[in-house]
Amino acid sequence: MNCTFHINSPISLICIAPHKCQCSRKLCVECQYDHDVDIKKHTIPIIQFHERLKKKLKELKLDEISEIIEERTAFKQMLSHTESMMKNIWEELSQSIIQLYDIIEKQNKSYLDIINQNINLNETSNTELEKLVQILEGQTLDVWNVEKNFYMNQLKKMKNLWGQEIKSLNEKIKEMNEIFQQQFKSSITTIKPIQEENEVIKEDLFEMLTQIQNIDESIYNNILEILRREKASDILEFLSKQSNLYELLINEQINTSDAIEIIKKITKVLSNIQDHQFNKDDYSSGTYYKARQDLIKRIAKNKGIIDFIKFLVLLTSIDEKFIQSGSNGLNLLLGMKIDLQNQSLENIRIKNTSLIGGHFVKCNLSGSEFDNVDISGLNLNGAQLFNCKWKNLKIHELNKLEGHSDIVWQVCISKQGNKIASGSSDNTIRLWDVKTGQQNAQLEGHDDAVISVCFSPDGNTLASGSNDMSIRLWDVITGEQKAKLDGHQSAVLFVFFSPDGNTLASGSRDNSIGLWDVKTRQQKVQLDGHTSYVYSVCFSPDGMTLASGSNDNSIRIWDVITQEQKIKLDSHTGYVYSVCFSPDGSTLASGSYDNSIRLWDVKSGQQRVQLDGHTSYIQSVCFSPDGNTLASGSSDNSIRLWDVKTGQQIAQLDYHSKDVNSVCFSPDGNTLASGSYDNSIRLWDFKSEQQQVQLDGHINDVNSVCFSPDGMTLASGSNDNSIRIWDVKTGQQKVQLDGHTNDINSVCFSPDGKTLASGSNDNSIRIWDIITRQQIAKLDGHCDYVRSVCFSPDGNTLVSGSYDKSIRVWDVITGQQKVQLNGHTNDVNSVCFSPNGDTLASGSNDNSIRLWDVITGQQIAKLDGHISYIQSVCFSPDGNTLASGSRDNSIRIWDVKTRQQKVQLDGHTNDVNSVCFSPDGDTLASGSNDNSIRLWDVITGEQIAKFDGHINYIKSICFSPDGNTLASCSRDSSIRLWIVKTGTEIQPLYCNYNEILKKWKPPIILNKLPNSVNPNNTILVISIDPFLLSNGALIFQGQFLTTWGEDLQRFFESRGSCIMDNLNCINYK
Repeated sequence: MNCTFHINSPISLICIAPHKCQCSRKLCVECQYDHDVDIKKHTIPIIQFHERLKKKLKELKLDEISEIIEERTAFKQMLSHTESMMKNIWEELSQSIIQLYDIIEKQNKSYLDIINQNINLNETSNTELEKLVQILEGQTLDVWNVEKNFYMNQLKKMKNLWGQEIKSLNEKIKEMNEIFQQQFKSSITTIKPIQEENEVIKEDLFEMLTQIQNIDESIYNNILEILRREKASDILEFLSKQSNLYELLINEQINTSDAIEIIKKITKVLSNIQDHQFNKDDYSSGTYYKARQDLIKRIAKNKGIIDFIKFLVLLTSIDEKFIQSGSNGLNLLLGMKIDLQNQSLENIRIKNTSLIGGHFVKCNLSGSEFDNVDISGLNLNGAQLFNCKWKNLKIHELNKLEGHSDIVWQVCISKQGNKIASGSSDNTIRLWDVKTGQQNAQLEGHDDAVISVCFSPDGNTLASGSNDMSIRLWDVITGEQKAKLDGHQSAVLFVFFSPDGNTLASGSRDNSIGLWDVKTRQQKVQLDGHTSYVYSVCFSPDGMTLASGSNDNSIRIWDVITQEQKIKLDSHTGYVYSVCFSPDGSTLASGSYDNSIRLWDVKSGQQRVQLDGHTSYIQSVCFSPDGNTLASGSSDNSIRLWDVKTGQQIAQLDYHSKDVNSVCFSPDGNTLASGSYDNSIRLWDFKSEQQQVQLDGHINDVNSVCFSPDGMTLASGSNDNSIRIWDVKTGQQKVQLDGHTNDINSVCFSPDGKTLASGSNDNSIRIWDIITRQQIAKLDGHCDYVRSVCFSPDGNTLVSGSYDKSIRVWDVITGQQKVQLNGHTNDVNSVCFSPNGDTLASGSNDNSIRLWDVITGQQIAKLDGHISYIQSVCFSPDGNTLASGSRDNSIRIWDVKTRQQKVQLDGHTNDVNSVCFSPDGDTLASGSNDNSIRLWDVITGEQIAKFDGHINYIKSICFSPDGNTLASCSRDSSIRLWIVKTGTEIQPLYCNYNEILKKWKPPIILNKLPNSVNPNNTILVISIDPFLLSNGALIFQGQFLTTWGEDLQRFFESRGSCIMDNLNCINYK
């Protein structure tokens, strides 16, 4: 093996110096001169190193294990005996308990039957009537009641005694753990106490799976093939027959003894799995979260186990007894980012699991059956979906309610649980159906932002408060405005109905609280006391008390009848944005600008607990209807759920891309609604046991993307201050580079792909080693944001452009600034080297493009034409052409030699932020604030394609080195990869459709591409927000039903799927 640092020199020495070796302890001859250690004292030739190791092992007698084996066996026998004894005790105890409860239930039932069966006393027999008399007048029931109480007390004593014994045993186990920890510290796994209910996995699944890790994938394929051919439906019965074994022998050409051993292993593991929790429970649920993550870590690189799990998935199409384990297996495969593209998954049956973010590109899923499956973020591009039967589907995108064009300030679910109201900065109120997520009505009338909305208890009236200083009452059924309540002298920030619906409370920026008579529409009273804005008001469940939170950092408790302030709570150190009473009225929750949530005892006014975890201020708090859970929404973009009794955080929901302004539980506690600064409303399935899957992705605007030279990796920089490196094939995050302290505006790979440069709003440039994932240099010099960085073609020079109006040229090896180029009179947004490295182009907010001689540092040309800021410049691969994108919405193509504009490309309707040539130079891509990407023919100047998909500004685009893929990133926090064929043709996924359809019975010929199929294929979306893709998917004679019964075919069609049933362009042969 040759040295990593001197690739022509073989490794000959091992470094044993007591230091962190910069050469990874592998030295070649050349390393000896660079390595700052005593060669004789601290290095050993490789051969001698190995010999000394063997000698050391022999001295310590580590290979003599007879004593260990003997002790291990003895200990194992003891544990086995204990386990057997405990099992017998448990079985006997269980039987006794069951018998006692059976006696009680049986006797109770006998008396009930006598009474219920003798309703017509005229027809009752004398014997039965005598029994009834004794029940009524005698002591029969009294005697039984005493006897029953005796039994119940005995059971209670038994339960307490057993609990004490378990507690005592756990204490003993704790003592043993302390002994182990004292002796071995962290080198040994401690013994776990006896598990309580809902704790998971009795038998180690990993150990079970290791038994089949050496079986070849072809064996599984052969078994499945024979099962299908023989139409067998019971795999264990199939494997038990000797005749099937012989066929396996012939096909695989293996000897009898090996085949028997293989079949035994497969049979044993399948038998164990059939009885295991893995085949009974939803392994994607929160209950199994830790166990699942641990299993993924242990099997992620074990091909043998992965092959078996794939076999389990396919087995669901044959043997229904393994549907749950196969479903859990598919969830594990997705968790490990196993490539499932182009797989045949026909007829698989999947239930009770999550497939969030799964990649099924060009998979054949025909005949598949899904039940109670979360398909959020699936990539079904080019998939075959014939005769599918999918039901009870969950999809997060349908739980995202979009319609508002500005900030959503508050959401409120009606007491009946069927409607959601939302108020927004777009001055409108919208009413939504909770079940379907469809908008039912839009209420208009306010002249400014609607900050607060609240349903009356009967659900017929909606109150709204606005920055226009008014409160309005709306008829929910007709959508008509019923009344306008004026009185506040500034914005109305919160409205809240009393429990009886007769009074409305309001909080305002005029520092007052108003109480209004809903029937007369008159203000009853004004409560003064706060010294700044009143952000939130809330009635207690009995309507006798009102709480308020204010900009003066205080919470105040008011007596509604006397209108007097009862208590003032002053612990918060920042504005109090939200207050909420618990359902029993004993506790008040508050959320504040100080990033904390506090729970207060309403009677005493004492703080009970402080809930910390949010990293920014809390905008909203809301109790669940049972009072056990508190939800909070924050400016850290997250929703958090808290256990009220313990004060512990139990969940975090992260899909909003901006501040969460409002949270609200449904009356049944099953749904949580949230409204956000990102203009959206989201509905969350609160009662679902499935663990929220955290997809890879940035949590803020993504400003820059760049392919590595080999096209296998993509780098991205974001306003979340991180750089992330992605696997282009799977979308899996390979690494996250942290170090910048502000937005990252630009990332660029070096030509050899070993180094990455980044420029940031922290005014610095950083150089990263891609292999070690370490920062290797920080270049300081700019005194304002660094907007763009670019490596020279030889990789020795880096150039940067900044808001300080300068361009700086850096020596990559030394990290020193070589020269500063001055000339621009405003911010420099973009810099780009020519392919030969002699010329540098720059674009600026002074509306000009400038060309610079890299060697002399002199400006050689100034290109004028754009009438607004230049956002991006890019040289063509031959260096003869320069493209520029501008805030004037245009792209311009320039002749580098003549310095003249060749053509202007118009089409975008907003700023053009990024331009990039394809590797062959024939196509130019552009990304814009109109949320679209466009492809242009460089020679004709014609637009040849338009890609839509991003829901916010496109910040950066980049072609892959082979020109087949285009990467884009956006202010919507996502990255997308688009499949393209450079030039005038877009490569479609439907090119092989007719070949697929010919195999259908009867064969189908697609005469033409239907309009519904969009060939501009997004092949990958990298985002924490699941986004389902089905571009070019073929759907025929199937159903895709949500949990509320809606068929998703129209939704799939909107994502570019072809619904064959709707076409008149197909022929049946």
